[in-house]
Amino acid sequence: MRLVIERRIYRAEWSDGKKETGIETLVKSGQALSLIRAGRVMTAAAFHWTNNLFLYYECIDSPVAPEEIAGDAAPCLKEWPGQAQPRKWIPMIDVFRFNEPASVEHWLRKDPVERRAGRVAHLKPEMVASYIYYHYQLQEERAFHGPKYEIIAMHENLLFGYQEFPAVTEAPVLPGRLHTKGTPEPWSDARMDLHFQHWEDDGYLYFKPIEPIFAYYIDDVDVKS
Repeated sequence: MRLVIERRIYRAEWSDGKKETGIETLVKSGQALSLIRAGRVMTAAAFHWTNNLFLYYECIDSPVAPEEIAGDAAPCLKEWPGQAQPRKWIPMIDVFRFNEPASVEHWLRKDPVERRAGRVAHLKPEMVASYIYYHYQLQEERAFHGPKYEIIAMHENLLFGYQEFPAVTEAPVLPGRLHTKGTPEPWSDARMDLHFQHWEDDGYLYFKPIEPIFAYYIDDVDVKS
């Protein structure tokens, strides 16, 4: 049976006064490395910004819960309201990627990755539907190619993006899900500049980079055979 990759992104929030302890715990934790060594995860990374914690990871063949990746930090995290059962982690919605895993072999990095990065942006609430519409169309029409491992996820109007450098650009192996040709040409006609809340404090226009906590990849550790 062909092994497959599932990409997951989660958001959490530090409890008051617990951020530094939580970051230190994650740096020292061996949870993510253990999963990679066991062959259950290909890539695992954590990033922080203000009071937010983000997880990005790639499950191999079967789902992996965020508690398995970063559960050691749970005592430092708030509980989110909205469901009957307490929860520390909010799954972020996949809203855009240029490419998607066709198999484990397809998703393995062919060249060394120099840097794995996270970034954030805020959409104007009234422009969320438009942002998703344009990006899903671009994604599934395969209108043009972009970085293979880049992905953007959303919770409320907050966007989190995962990137790898140097970027790898190649045509997707899997076909798109749309047969239309509605993506604006040129893409600038989609007016993404009207979709984002501008940052007032540091000069960034759309996305701005955030701080990494850890980033591991299957080739960087001894994997159990």
